Amino acid sequence: MTLSDALAHHVHDGNCVALEGFTHLIPFAAGHELIRQGRRDLHLVRMTPDLIYDQMIGMGCARRLTFSWGGNPGVGSLHRLRDAIEHAWPHALELDEHSHAGMAVAYTAGASGLPFGVLRGYQGCDLPQHNPRIASVTCPYSGERLATVPALRPDVTILHAQVADAQGNVSLHGIVGAQREAALAARTVIVTVEQRVESLPPAMNQIVLPHWIVNAIVHCPLGAWPSYAQGHYDRDNAFYLNWDAVSRDRQKFLRWMQDNILSSANHAEMMHRVARERAA
Repeated sequence: MTLSDALAHHVHDGNCVALEGFTHLIPFAAGHELIRQGRRDLHLVRMTPDLIYDQMIGMGCARRLTFSWGGNPGVGSLHRLRDAIEHAWPHALELDEHSHAGMAVAYTAGASGLPFGVLRGYQGCDLPQHNPRIASVTCPYSGERLATVPALRPDVTILHAQVADAQGNVSLHGIVGAQREAALAARTVIVTVEQRVESLPPAMNQIVLPHWIVNAIVHCPLGAWPSYAQGHYDRDNAFYLNWDAVSRDRQKFLRWMQDNILSSANHAEMMHRVARERAA
């Protein structure tokens, strides 16, 4: 499918949506298309929200965020996220904060069809005092008190990957976080990919998502930019550095989004626009 058709068909206002990716293979193109389509009232989920969630939150797409860390990697804060939390701009944002381990267990519980996940965690921290969704249970075998988190079952999980084959199987390799678990936990899975092939080649540390869990595949080269795709392109570190200045000011942020995202019909047009600007 085209990216616009896939998202228009599968993602609706009010949905719980996970755009997962851990340092690379972050589905920026999909997030930008959701902004173009004006999605609202989304419950965004991601283990490590960074710039794409900053942009979506700043453009008013989200009402709630479930996460375990948020920031501009190697640079600092997400200023649109901070503005939403501290000043309710463009509107208030509900927070559901966890540890990395808690998020991983919650995805795994969702993928396993269980109502909650159990972990030996949240000890010596104050997150349980601020998040009522973190609870505990007594082990029926040892009597040990263990932390629990409700299962995560996104309405839609969106991923970016290196390649998909003709049958719809998807291959991810390199550093992976919770992509597999987030896909298996979701009701609907959309994957943007760098390339399509007849059959999947072998790859080191390859994770294969089988075609029967994937609802839509979109051929979207550079779909993870400005993050990176192992084996295809590097991280655009300059973009992450420059985003700090863009995102600090509301009007500067809105102008950037209008000039670069909203004024582009699709991801390919946006990438051509960026390339022209850098060549000038």
